[in-house]
This record gives sequence, C-alpha cells and structure tokens, in this order.
Amino acid sequence: MADIYLARVETDLGGSRRVIVKEVLPKHCDNPAFAGMLIAEAKLAADLTHANVVTVEDLGREAGGLFIAMEYVEGFDLRELCRRCSHARIPLPIEFSLLMVMETLRGLDYAHRRKLVHRDVSPSNVLISFEGEVKICDFGIARANTASDLDDEAIRGKAGYMSPEHARGEDVDARADVFAAGIILWELLSGKRFYRASNGERLIDVARRAEVLPLPSRGLPKEKELFNIVSRALEVDREVRYQTAAAMVRDLEAYAARARLLASPLRFGEWLMERFGAEIVELRRARERAAWGLTHKALPRVMLPAGSPIPPPVAPVELRRTGTFARVNVARRTTRTMRGWVAYAIAIAAAMVVAMYCAFQAGAG
Repeated sequence: MADIYLARVETDLGGSRRVIVKEVLPKHCDNPAFAGMLIAEAKLAADLTHANVVTVEDLGREAGGLFIAMEYVEGFDLRELCRRCSHARIPLPIEFSLLMVMETLRGLDYAHRRKLVHRDVSPSNVLISFEGEVKICDFGIARANTASDLDDEAIRGKAGYMSPEHARGEDVDARADVFAAGIILWELLSGKRFYRASNGERLIDVARRAEVLPLPSRGLPKEKELFNIVSRALEVDREVRYQTAAAMVRDLEAYAARARLLASPLRFGEWLMERFGAEIVELRRARERAAWGLTHKALPRVMLPAGSPIPPPVAPVELRRTGTFARVNVARRTTRTMRGWVAYAIAIAAAMVVAMYCAFQAGAG
C-alpha cells in the first residue's frame, strides 16, 4: 500500500527527531474512493493521543501524492519479535504475552470510546519498543482498503486475524477488534496459527467459519481461567463475545494478578535487552551512523577490500512493513514537503546501507 522511509525532521532552532514517512503508492492515490476514505478516517483519528497508540505527525499531499508522517517506534513489531524468538529458540514468557495483549487492548479501548474501529489488528500492527512499550498503529487504514484492490498476499495477511462477521462482509464494530486480539493471544499461547487453510481453500473462507480449536495445556497457573477468557474473546456470536476491549483487559488483569503473572513495560524492556541486547545495540549503532551522515550532509567514507561485493540495498527490519497509516494532527502540521521528507529519508537509507555493511564486515572478520 505504501513505500516506507525512516526520515528526520529538524526545527528552525536546530532540534531534530526521527519519524516514519509512508508514501502511498500512486495507484491508490489515483483512486478517489480510497483517498477520500483515507482522509475521512484520518480526521476521525486526529485526536488519538494515548500511550498505546502510535502518534501521527503529519498528513499531506505533494505533487499529487499522499504521504503520512508518524511517530518512530524504535524496536520490533510483534510478528518480528516472534520470528526472532523462534529463530533463536527463546521462549516468550507468558507474562510478557499477556502484557502485550493487555496494552494493545488498552489502546483499542481508547479508540473505541472515540467511535473509531481499527479493523486490522494483527501482529504487524503491534509495535514494541526496546524500552518495553507496546503501541498499536495504522488506525483507519483498513476502512480505506475496502475502496482499493488488494493483492492476494495482502488479503491472506488480513484474513488471518479477521472476525467471522468481518470475513463475511458484514458491518463491524469494536467487537471485531476484540476478536482479533483474541486470535493474537491464542497464537501466543499455542505457538500456532489460528486460521489454517487446507489445500485449495482460501483463508478468508476459513475465517468465515471461525472454528476455534482448544488450546493445548501448558501447565500454567489457573490455566482454565485464562483459557475461558480466550474462548470468550473468540466467540463466533459477537453478542456473547466480550462487548468491549476494556472488559477483556479487566479479566486478563484479574487473572494475571491471581496467577502472579503481572509484568511491566520496564521488566519487558529489560528482558528484551537481555535476550537481544547485541542485536539491539548493533541496530542502534547503525542508526547513529546514519544520523551522523545525515547531520553532516555527507556519508561516512568506507574503504572496501579489493574484490569485495557491493552490498545490496537493505532496510531496517522494522521498516519492512506494508500498509499505510491514517491520522492527521492539524495543530502540529509541519511545513516540510514530501520532497523534503523523502530527501532526508534517502540520505538515511544510504547511510544505513553503508553502516550495516561495515557491521557485517566486522562480524565476518
């Protein structure tokens, strides 16, 4: 849906910060229905200010294109965190799984009370900072996507976390987001995908049926109580399901307290540093090198050994995401144009390539 850049914005007095810029692809900008719905949803999301919701800095047009600048969350999305845990064979403690879902639900409840439904709650939209903060992003974009033609891969990714009523094309409300959060919790507890399609079967058809398989026992304290919470979140009949995200949070908090599985973002951040400290430090150093090159208006010189292959262009892991973000904050509109945003972004991207290659060469040596 968009090209995504890591960019830098500077103030007249010399202050600066990094942001994410999402440049909507031209084929979607040229679709009046998509653009109109995206902007309309952005206006609804303009007042969202919450610790568990990603902040948007700007929404604008430049040369016929549409771009969104949003808060940069330095860390992983939940999908990437699970991938790294699996690759390194590191179990994700249940207390941190519960923390991430509860924090996500808090952000959702805040939006729901302001009459905004996310419609695309999934691990790739749950961002986790290296400090242990959990934030949900991309509010409103799913509604705009209904006016656009999505490719098969995008449809499969979204269907994996759809409520049955959403998959059937019915009107959705806050309870659809609760169902999606229930899927995330089910997958974190089971280590498996919730919806699994047979050969020749479409995932969206599986979502329409929403057959809920029982969770395998993990020997957790008061396990039945937790499984009952998950089952209620995943009720096919939305009238029986949790009616609000807040109701599900309250039950999860009560369970975590009784089971002594409460955790804090501070503890979560410490755990991330203990398990992925070397990777986190290297990512931060690469970004610092990129920022240095940008600040000095030049890239650092790097001497490559004779015969060394030219490193391919790469992007930071957290920027390998598709989708757009829709929220405008008129009171904080910046004067930087899309051309300026992208110029900064290209400079950072180029410096990042050089920095990551140096890190690779150092590791190989």
